[in-house]
Amino acid sequence: MNKINVLKPKYKTQEVLDEIKICLDKGWTGMGFKTIEFEEAWKEYTKLPHAHFLNSNTSGLHLALNIFKTQEGWNEGDQVITTPLTFVSSNHAILYERLQPVFADVDETLCLDPQSVRDRITSKTRAIMYVGMGGNAGNLKEIKDICKENGLKLILDAAHMSGTYTREMAPEPAGGGYAICHCGWEADATVFSFQSVKNLPTADSGMICFKEEKYDKLARQLSWLGIDKDTYSRSDDKGSYKWKYDVPNVGFKYHGNSIMASIGLVQLKYLDEDNDRRNEIAKLYDELLFDRGITYRLSSLMKIPMSWHTDKSARHLYQVLVDENKRDDVINHFYKNDIYPGVHYIDNTLYPMYKYAHGTCPNAHKYSKQLITLPIHLNLTEKDIKRVVKTLGDIL
Repeated sequence: MNKINVLKPKYKTQEVLDEIKICLDKGWTGMGFKTIEFEEAWKEYTKLPHAHFLNSNTSGLHLALNIFKTQEGWNEGDQVITTPLTFVSSNHAILYERLQPVFADVDETLCLDPQSVRDRITSKTRAIMYVGMGGNAGNLKEIKDICKENGLKLILDAAHMSGTYTREMAPEPAGGGYAICHCGWEADATVFSFQSVKNLPTADSGMICFKEEKYDKLARQLSWLGIDKDTYSRSDDKGSYKWKYDVPNVGFKYHGNSIMASIGLVQLKYLDEDNDRRNEIAKLYDELLFDRGITYRLSSLMKIPMSWHTDKSARHLYQVLVDENKRDDVINHFYKNDIYPGVHYIDNTLYPMYKYAHGTCPNAHKYSKQLITLPIHLNLTEKDIKRVVKTLGDIL
């Protein structure tokens, strides 16, 4: 019996190796070269005005907060409204800048509930960090409006959203007018993840997309230790070397490299096709679970979170909610059958650094105890999916 994992990357291996070989033959594997090419390709794909390639999504979230804090005059202890139902990197990035995470609750989309967000706004609130769970936009549009009404920055953690589109009134350069737009145009800073199990997999990397050019330019310095010229830009085709540079800021080593960008360039060509397949898998789960008779046996024991306001989801996750008293039994039954689901995510207020907010977000806490992520990746066959559903039906 083959093992079925919750997430697993699928690479266009030969194309990736061919692209990496160009870097090796040129002798340039670091920042510049392919990283620039990937940034341009990402801007063309998303229609976002700026894109800077980094070594991870986490680095991008920290960079966004660092730049907004220093450039907008935020103080230590100022507040960022965020979700407790996310991977800890989202909220750790807030702590890195000695800002205070203020947790708002989630709605049935598993994304931030706009009313809960409104209730948390104070005179010290500076930004809202929105996580598009599983590729779902949820009520992102209303959160955008809340930020505009209150003069707050919107930081979109789009780790799951490569290939998520929404139908909105979008400004230029996202298309203008009523259009289907790739997520990110709504936010002051959007950060994508290209970690190995994400929809656009490299080994690990990310992209930060600022709305304003001045922040994009600063991010390029800060991601290379604050240096005003990277090594690639100090070289030219004739081999002469412009050695002199300045260090106007204390920065970080967050930049991406050409090996990861080479993988990304190949995988980007297939992103929409791959996401179409992920949506087909999700649709098959829907049919098997709810359209073919299992509904009546499972309806009282299992639900699927709602997906709102998303014209096309990246479908990074397929999540179900089960009775919290049965979840461990369900997961262990899966394990016994060589199926390895996931849990996305544990309520962050259960961790010691966020314990101060425990009990303030009852929906997130409840869902955190019920969530199971079923396997969803490009290596799954229809037989695999039917086996997952049968195994779930057997235990429930």
